[in-house]
This record gives sequence, structure tokens and C-alpha cells, in this order.
Amino acid sequence: MLLDNLRFAAEENQEYKPADAEKTFLIRRLREHVDACVLDAFSTAHRASPSIVGFAGLVPTAAGRTVGRELRMLDRIVAVEKGPYVTVLGGAKVSDRLEAIDALVANNRADKVLLCGVVGLVFLKAAGKLHGDIGIDGEQKYVIKARQLIDDDSERFALPIDVGVKVDGSRKDFDPASLRSPAQVWDIGPKTVERYSRHIMGAGTVFMSGPPGAFEWDDFSLGTEGLLRAMASSLATTIISGGHLSTALRKYGIHDQIDHISTAGGALVQYLAGKRLPLIDALERSEEKWGRRAQ
Repeated sequence: MLLDNLRFAAEENQEYKPADAEKTFLIRRLREHVDACVLDAFSTAHRASPSIVGFAGLVPTAAGRTVGRELRMLDRIVAVEKGPYVTVLGGAKVSDRLEAIDALVANNRADKVLLCGVVGLVFLKAAGKLHGDIGIDGEQKYVIKARQLIDDDSERFALPIDVGVKVDGSRKDFDPASLRSPAQVWDIGPKTVERYSRHIMGAGTVFMSGPPGAFEWDDFSLGTEGLLRAMASSLATTIISGGHLSTALRKYGIHDQIDHISTAGGALVQYLAGKRLPLIDALERSEEKWGRRAQ
């Protein structure tokens, strides 16, 4: 059978305890058609959605090849990684980046957080170093959260000191405080790349999620290429998260110089922070109930 996107089912966008997930319409409807379940979406391993946690108590449930490969590699990395821990956060998913910061800081897995992309603009605005509207939904809420994080530990966060802006179709670099329209920022600037690269080169472990800029355009690839090349030449344990950065690594021909390139974002962050993932809990419950039949 070929099923529609599970996210079109309202229940799949909620989180449940396993016993409650088993009672959802989605699981009850699909249960009668399956003899076993293979979980292979590591990118959603941190969500207690029905499809993740609902089958383990009803049918033998096993890890797919992608999940198995991710967990084996991450276990090896966690066993040998060392501090200081440097985290580079970019991209446009501000809520995910703030969630990542909370998890990593709470578990002492981020000695230095290098901010870029849209989340970097949010932190600049929270620090009073950027004026005007960024132009994202929930902007004020994110700025308030970023201000709280800065107030709690300002030394942990590094903010861009220059940014690449699209002016009349080409790139120009500015001090962010001089901008009237931060929505035109498409990259971090060369001074920021230099400063961030020094932090990366001095790290024991570097985790990067989300590109620093719109690297698809050559004029605005400086930040993404610069930081990825710093990671590739670093002696640190290096971990890359998500499809955009994976694409960038291949574009620059350095994907084989990174220790691990993950398919996941939020799930990877929570795993690195030492949190339990609902998908792993489901696999363990299945093993307890079904034994080798789940393998």
C-alpha cells in the first residue's frame, strides 16, 4: 500500500504517551493491515507521534537502516568527543534553534554558541544591535526569548559583527547596527566568518545546524563555505545536521572531511544533549515484549 503523508492526519501532529497513541484512530486503522513496523525516520525520533510510539506494543517494531546507521555512528562519536563544545546555529527555523539552545545549554553541551542565519538576526535585535523588523512570524516572542538567554549568560553567545546584504542585485557588507531593513540580510560577513572560524579551530567538538546564509547564490555563500571549511580543517569531532548543509558540503567537495553528516535536526540536538528519544524508547519496549521477532 502507498499511504498519504502522515502529517495530513491531525493526530500525527500531536504527541502522546504510548498507551494513548495505541488508541488513536490512525494506529487502530493501520494496525489491522500490518504484521510488523519498521521505524526509519530519525529526523522525527524526538516526537512522540502515533506513528513513532503507537505500534511498539501492538506489533514487533524494529529500527530501519537509516536509524540504525545514525545511532551506531552517534554512539561512537559520543564515546570519543571532547570539549570545548562549539555549536553553530543558522538557517531560518528560529523555534527549532531556540529549542536546540535550551537543550544543549541545559546539558552543558554548548560552551560557545555561534549564531548566524535568521536566528542570528533575532539575537542581534534582542541585544539592541539590530533595528527594524526582521519579517518573520512570532518575531517578538523569539526576541524576548533570545533576550532572556543573553541576560542569563551573554558570554556563551557570539553574534555576527558584519552581515552580507543584497543591494541593487549584488552583495555589500555592513555593520548590522547601520541597517534599516534587516530583512535584506542574506549572509554573515567576512569579519564574522574569521571570528567564528577561530572558535571552531579551537574546539574539541563542533556541531552545526542550518546554513549561515543563502549559499545557493554565489554572492552569499561566503559564510556557509567559510565555516564548513573551518570545520573540515579542524581537529575537532565535527557533526553536521540537515539536508541544506549536506548539499553545501557536496557543493564544496568536502563532505568526506566531516565526521558525521546527519539526516536529523531537532532529534540530533536532543540526542547529543543526552535526552531520551521517543523512537528509541519505542524500540526498547518492542524488544522487551517481542524479543527477536522485532529484529
